[in-house]
Amino acid sequence: MELRNIAIIAHVDHGKTTLVDELLKQSGAFREGQAVSERAMDSNDIERERGITILAKCTSVEWNGTRINIVDTPGHADFGGEVERILSMVDGVCLLVDAAEGPMPQTKFVTSKALALGLRPIVVLNKVDKPDAEPDRALNEVFDLFANLGANDEQLDFPHVYASGRSGWADMELDGPRKDLSALFDLIVRHVPAPAQIASEGEPFRMLATTLSADPFIGRILTGRVEAGRLTAGTTIKALNRNGERLEQFRVSKILAFRGLGQQPIDEAVAGDIVTIAGMTKATVADTLCALEVDAALPAQPIDPPTITVTFGINDSPLAGRDGTKVQSRVIRDRLMKEAEQNVAIKIADTPGGEAFEVSGRGELQMGVLIENMRREGFELSISRPRVIFRDIDGVRHEPVEEVIVDVDDDYSGAVIDKLTGERKGDLVEMKPAGVGKTRIIAHVPSRGLIGYQGQFLTDTRGTGVLNRIFHGWVPHKGPIQGRRQGVLISTENGVSVAYALWNLEDRGRMFIGPQEQVYEGMIIGEHSRDNDLEVNPLKGKKLTNVRASGTDEAVRLTPHVKMSLEEAIAYIDDDELVEVTPKIIRLRKRLLDPHERKRDSRKE
Repeated sequence: MELRNIAIIAHVDHGKTTLVDELLKQSGAFREGQAVSERAMDSNDIERERGITILAKCTSVEWNGTRINIVDTPGHADFGGEVERILSMVDGVCLLVDAAEGPMPQTKFVTSKALALGLRPIVVLNKVDKPDAEPDRALNEVFDLFANLGANDEQLDFPHVYASGRSGWADMELDGPRKDLSALFDLIVRHVPAPAQIASEGEPFRMLATTLSADPFIGRILTGRVEAGRLTAGTTIKALNRNGERLEQFRVSKILAFRGLGQQPIDEAVAGDIVTIAGMTKATVADTLCALEVDAALPAQPIDPPTITVTFGINDSPLAGRDGTKVQSRVIRDRLMKEAEQNVAIKIADTPGGEAFEVSGRGELQMGVLIENMRREGFELSISRPRVIFRDIDGVRHEPVEEVIVDVDDDYSGAVIDKLTGERKGDLVEMKPAGVGKTRIIAHVPSRGLIGYQGQFLTDTRGTGVLNRIFHGWVPHKGPIQGRRQGVLISTENGVSVAYALWNLEDRGRMFIGPQEQVYEGMIIGEHSRDNDLEVNPLKGKKLTNVRASGTDEAVRLTPHVKMSLEEAIAYIDDDELVEVTPKIIRLRKRLLDPHERKRDSRKE
């Protein structure tokens, strides 16, 4: 059977996973009447809740005698480490572009990686049935993007189809019959080259591992594309690291191939196929699995460096250990090391005390997803504010800068430009109309200035703006950037909050807690209306006397308190504050809970 390996790449929300759903349905991968959830490829709980793809996943369909292995990739820059590795195991890419939005920052990021590897993309203009779709403009913008990214003549001569993933059709012409996706299937088979069949009889087996996971029944499993030779189950092979040093020798206990949404055991893997191998104990992502006589490792894709660091520590608050089961630093360290092994874009370092760990990654979203996964597994953590990683280049301190693309209603463009270029030290690159009553703003802003900006941005644009960002490069340090302006309200007591006390505190600022909630000394219970921190007592009840009031005592009516999501909490805190994360609750607190210690510390500074 002929083989084709293809990755589907696109910006966030341009419809990759929905299109893969339709490809699976129309190729007959689901049996008649099989219950399949929407966005079948997003199998992880957090992916389903947020409607985003976090982990790259493989599937396989058959079309007229050709097996097509399809890899669905994430769209967010934070998970770019996944995309970079995946592209090295496919022979072609389908680039999805929203016909209304055109190419976006992520489109640029993944396309540059694909073009650099010499892949020839197929462009799918998706969502052409939207009322504001402009497929011709989007197509021209894609061509300009390819030219700017240094595409060669062969890559610039890309085929394109018009499609609607949700409605399940693709046509070579805009006014085609709009029946099914057969035009896209046929184009993939015609345009994407078959994997280079280096399976000549004398070639020994070689495969580069691109993703690592664990199966409860068969243990560690590595997925990748067979570069050369053949492999049968039961064969003894070895693993080499990037430098060609031998890691281990092991017997292949199982070979699994992708068939529809599931995986099936097969007897033999051939060159070009994407398969999963079990049996190893040490080999990991970017290692070469090969026959015993091979000595040279396959080249692995370099991974972009991390740009932010967050400190993960044990939860040492007075309420520690009440919700979670995993609270010791040793258990937290083991879990982080396991994450770093699977996710090459994350780096872990121990701190001097051994109670906390520095976790470096691509962005706040990636960190938020890791913390959310850990809290669901029963971990309790204290998390610091994200810090940007600096670099010394020729003796000068440099910081990372991100390209920010904002689509916003004309009325709010002034406020956005003021925040990005004034307060956050960004440079305005371009400003142009983007449809009726909308403006597109492109700016280069230091990563430091974007930490915690998302909430402010949604407030400034009344929730209508769309902000996308991507790592752009390094620039000399731009000096101090103003952080949060408001102070916080800090509890002075341990106990349960009282509605009457919170009602009396309402004119001091916004509350983060409601009545009947556990609080402790040093916990942050609200935002002060001024710029200094204020210590308050949320436990103070009403003094009762034997003199009746002339009117009956009225029930206290509280303004609803602010509930922060995990990412909002991490972005909100200051350097002397922490987020306490448990499986049931998220609290904000001061790093030093004792007020006298806080005073001493501020004097030192």
